[in-house]
Amino acid sequence: MLTKILSFCLALVTLPAWGGGGPAELPAVLYTTYREPVPAAVERAIEDEVETLMGPLGRHFAWRPIATVKGNEISSELAVLTFRGHCDVGSLGTKDSHPGALGWTHVSDGAILPFSEIDCDRIRVFLQRELLFLRPLEREEAYGHAVGRVVAHELYHIFANTQHHGADGVGKSAYTVQELLSDEFQFEEKEGDALRSSVPRPAGRGAIGPP
Repeated sequence: MLTKILSFCLALVTLPAWGGGGPAELPAVLYTTYREPVPAAVERAIEDEVETLMGPLGRHFAWRPIATVKGNEISSELAVLTFRGHCDVGSLGTKDSHPGALGWTHVSDGAILPFSEIDCDRIRVFLQRELLFLRPLEREEAYGHAVGRVVAHELYHIFANTQHHGADGVGKSAYTVQELLSDEFQFEEKEGDALRSSVPRPAGRGAIGPP
C-alpha cells in the first residue's frame, strides 16, 4: 500500500508545465533512499556511471533524496531507487560469493513500475575479492561505478518500459565480476535504441498538456 500511495503522490507532480510560450523543459528525476549513510565518493561514482552509460542515449537525470520531497516538484519522468544495505567498501573478505539478484525493478500485473531496489551488500560481497586488489583510494570509486551499472540496468527496464534483457552489455540479465569492474561496459545497440527512442519529445508551440 505504501508503494502505491507514494507512486500516486509523485505522479501528481510529474505533469508537464505549460506556459504561454510553449512547454517548459523538465528534468527526469531519480528519487533516492539510502538505508545507511553512503560515502560521498561512492555516491558520486554511482551518479557519474549512470550519466556515462545513459547520457549518450539522451537520458540525463537530476538526483534527489526522497526525504526532500515536498509535494510541489515537477518532472518529465521519475524513478524511485532504494539502496539496501551498506553502500561502502568496508568488511571485504576473500571468499567467492554468488549472492543472488543485485538489483530488481517492481512489476504489477505485467506493468513496469518506477521503483527499483539495489542491494549494495550483495554487490560488495560479489566484488570483494577483486576490490581487495585495488589500492584503498581506488576501491570506493570502482565499487560506486559497479553499483551505477546495476542502477543503469534497472533504469533501462523502467524508462524503456520493458522486461526484455539483452544478449550482452548492460542490458543483459547477469554480470560477471570483470564486467562490473571493467574500464568500459555499455548498452548494446538494441537496448540503447530502446532507451533513446523512449525519451520524451517536447510538444510543439500551442500544444496542450494532458488533463
